[in-house]
Amino acid sequence: MRRGLMLLRWPAAFALVAAIALHDGIADAWRLVERAGPLLLWLVPLHALPLLLDARAWHLLLQRRIALTVLWLIAAVREAVSRLLPVFGIGGELAGIRLASRFMQDPYRVSRVSASVVVEVLVTIAVQYAFAMLGLALLYAGSTNAQVGRAVGVALAVSLPLPFVLFALLRRGGLFHGLARIATRLLPARDASSSGIDGRQLDADIRVLLGKPRLLAAAFAWQFAGYLLGSAEIYLALALLGHPASIGAAIAIEAITQAVRQAVFIAPAGLGVQEATVVAVARAFGIGGEAALSLALVRRMREIAWGCIATAAWRVVEARGLREPVAIRRRTLR
Repeated sequence: MRRGLMLLRWPAAFALVAAIALHDGIADAWRLVERAGPLLLWLVPLHALPLLLDARAWHLLLQRRIALTVLWLIAAVREAVSRLLPVFGIGGELAGIRLASRFMQDPYRVSRVSASVVVEVLVTIAVQYAFAMLGLALLYAGSTNAQVGRAVGVALAVSLPLPFVLFALLRRGGLFHGLARIATRLLPARDASSSGIDGRQLDADIRVLLGKPRLLAAAFAWQFAGYLLGSAEIYLALALLGHPASIGAAIAIEAITQAVRQAVFIAPAGLGVQEATVVAVARAFGIGGEAALSLALVRRMREIAWGCIATAAWRVVEARGLREPVAIRRRTLR
């Protein structure tokens, strides 16, 4: 039954996209995209800027052990995997751990990188809550119809205790050590130890990071700034499409779309869910259906273009065998 539900995600997502396209007029929306033309390509490199701020937060959590430019590339790969591949949002984190671990001179590098990613995800959850609340406030203040934000507001209120529970569990420690013990019992010894992660060491590394409130605040600030800067994509896209909107509207569209996409993680690559949210929030700010749909199309095309570039870079790095990390490992063995 579970496998059947997984397979049904794709036809359900495509059906939702088709319904949106038919309702809001895909032909008129595509004409707006064609009219904007090649200028829309500027949205692809623009996305690198908020990603740089996000990588900076990760850079701090890793205690600057890996160059920011390297983490910037790895962050692009992480996002591409999480956005484009149907792996419930964790594939990007696993890819990030795999790549970043190769650039550290530390016998516990896998544990250190894993701890930074776990804490970064926790910080990201906090940022997404704050950003979503900002988006809801802007929606209620500046839209003609804030009904679309009610369901999001209720969902945020109901799920608000979850980040605090997760923080308490990680701060207490022992979570990953317990999971490692379970894996040892359930899996063959070779499979259980193949990850190279010591659960006890990982718990200790996480507690160290969570015990540094100023570091967590700095990571939060950089990530939140990245989310705000990401709204520039919405603002510029609407301007290029000939339907300029306020900065507040752009932030609200970005914030609520991010929140809904993360909440409905079962949708493969957010297909259908993202488009429906963009259209609904944009229309709440008085943007016509065709322009709202064209914005959703442009957003999806930018994600695909950026994801293809990032995954291609990943493949090149993997194919070359990451010569720098190999040299690092040789020096470490000496």
